Amino acid sequence: MSKITEFLKERRVILLIVLVVASIASISAFGIEQGLDLKGGSYIQIHLEKPVDQDTMSVVTSVLDKRLNLFGVKDVKVRSSGNQDVIVEIAGVKPEEVSNIVGTPGKFIVKINNVTALTGADIVTVKPYVITGNNWEVPFTVSVGGAEKFAQVALGKAGAPVDMYLDDELVSSPELGEGLATGVPSTDVVVTGTADSPENAEEEAKNIQTVLQSGALPVSVEIVGISSVSAELGEQFKNGALIAGILALFVVSLIIFLRYRNPILVVPIIFTSIAELILILGTASVINWNIDLAAIAGILAAIGTGVDDQIIITDEVLKGDKKSKRSRTSLRVKIKGAFFIVFAAAATLIAAMLPLAYVGFARGYTGIGILSGFAVTTILGVLIGIFITRPVYAKFVEKFLVKD
Repeated sequence: MSKITEFLKERRVILLIVLVVASIASISAFGIEQGLDLKGGSYIQIHLEKPVDQDTMSVVTSVLDKRLNLFGVKDVKVRSSGNQDVIVEIAGVKPEEVSNIVGTPGKFIVKINNVTALTGADIVTVKPYVITGNNWEVPFTVSVGGAEKFAQVALGKAGAPVDMYLDDELVSSPELGEGLATGVPSTDVVVTGTADSPENAEEEAKNIQTVLQSGALPVSVEIVGISSVSAELGEQFKNGALIAGILALFVVSLIIFLRYRNPILVVPIIFTSIAELILILGTASVINWNIDLAAIAGILAAIGTGVDDQIIITDEVLKGDKKSKRSRTSLRVKIKGAFFIVFAAAATLIAAMLPLAYVGFARGYTGIGILSGFAVTTILGVLIGIFITRPVYAKFVEKFLVKD
């Protein structure tokens, strides 16, 4: 009993308990962000018309992210993939609902008698759209410079059509009123249109409002790939991953018991494995890291590595004459030797995972989840193991296998 009390008073043990409790609290409070393959959603691959530099790519991803958030898509991630592709991950939304918004460059031009009077760069603010039956309108304001340019082009042309183009497609063509043809600048402009139903009118107005409000993309884009995962299939993936985790824990427990046939060694190994799982999920909830199938594979790999490390520590301690008396000094020497192996193995694993993480982030597409998700989660699990749970297990071995 005194050994248990001493063990629980160790700083590393206290730290582990505090972190496990904090992780459980974090998971309860913030939840765990699930990837598309667990809760359903879509991947949309967008191809730019030409390779761009990093600054231009940042503008592209920023506009797309803003556009989707303005459109009302809550769980969206926009990432660059190389210098000519962008990947959009959307959870819980059908791709056809947003594909037009994503793939629209957003180049806005207003012409009077084929003379450019306004461009998207002149837009200052976009106001809420208005629906009247099948008719819609999107009012917006332009800069003073834009208003003066429009007034000059519109001077004396009352009754002429004001052609409004979005990506070279005519979306509205109202007549120029007498008040706007006097040469007096006005910062208020309205895009109007008619649809075949109030529902379609609202959809058209919302699309145009979103594109005008988010601004134009600096290059033309094209949607070249869409893949979807249904919510039902995601639930099947989640259940399958849970079953696989339980089976893995059972098999590991059985193998450890058959190897040592000593519950005093089996129980702490399993406990530390569960603690690692909780710490990984707790960290993921804090940093809002997506847990998808690739991440689950990384968690299992990290926990498997942790079990290997604990077996190394146990074997190093038990190596030699098991009937001989073990001093605390000899145990610490053996544990130190075991940790040399553990740290070397961890460094090798992390070195192997880093290129996968880099490739996943740099190349993108579905490889973003498969490569970087697996690699980053594995690295996270290994770091948690070697700095938190492995030392606690080593301290347990030192306390309970030593003969005073």
